[in-house]
Amino acid sequence: MNSMHWNVYLAGEIHTDWRSELKQAAADLPITFLEPVTDHASSDDCGARILGGESDPFWHDRKGAGVNAIRTRPMIERADAVVVKFGDKYRQWNAAFDAGMAAALGKPLIVVHPDEFRHALKEVDAAACAVASDVNQVAEVLRYVVCGELPR
Repeated sequence: MNSMHWNVYLAGEIHTDWRSELKQAAADLPITFLEPVTDHASSDDCGARILGGESDPFWHDRKGAGVNAIRTRPMIERADAVVVKFGDKYRQWNAAFDAGMAAALGKPLIVVHPDEFRHALKEVDAAACAVASDVNQVAEVLRYVVCGELPR
């Protein structure tokens, strides 16, 4: 089938290698994956390191969030679809925010999380076009929407 090139933004948890796993599973698809800075310390400290230190943790975090938004907002806007993965190590408030932003922009949303998060994420899931339990399911969703191919 004919397929076009897609930009897919990968939002969500940064404590596992799910992005690499997804990229490998979808390596043969015409997709460019966009993503935030996934080094936790760099993401947390970028604002204060670049714009000047802050003694108040609120302003330290606010500067970092602002600088990170300069990267993430245009990527979400440019994306043809957004994948948001919720992991179990930490609550990913930023992932929920990215999911909401994608939904508000009308971006197709694929959410990934374990079954035990179903209740907590019911509103996010309701906004999603697909809710997957692992990255292999995400790769198959992308294969279908990008190329029109069902799993082999």
